[in-house]
Amino acid sequence: MLLYDILRNGIHYSFHLLVPIIIGKLIFNKNWKRATVIMIATMLIDLDHIFAEPLFDPNRCSIGFHPLHTFWAGLVYIIFLFIPSWKWRAFSIGCLWHLITDFIDCEMLNL
Repeated sequence: MLLYDILRNGIHYSFHLLVPIIIGKLIFNKNWKRATVIMIATMLIDLDHIFAEPLFDPNRCSIGFHPLHTFWAGLVYIIFLFIPSWKWRAFSIGCLWHLITDFIDCEMLNL
């Protein structure tokens, strides 16, 4: 089980920190470095964890539990895609990727 937890956490955090670099290079070629920083900065949506008790629970699924990890928040992030600015698109993609990453983690938690 320890090896599985290490693998799960490795996947989770590399998806949060490394995949935005790939997305940045693929989608925002001219501004990829700044877009990558914006996408990684969307990790700040995890600040909604401060409202949870306990603050951190490695066996809790964030999706649907924390306010910025809900279906409704996801809809707002999708709306941001349509703002005609690469910065807002980077923010939106970062938030949506964050939700996808957390969803994958939830699925791995249920294995």
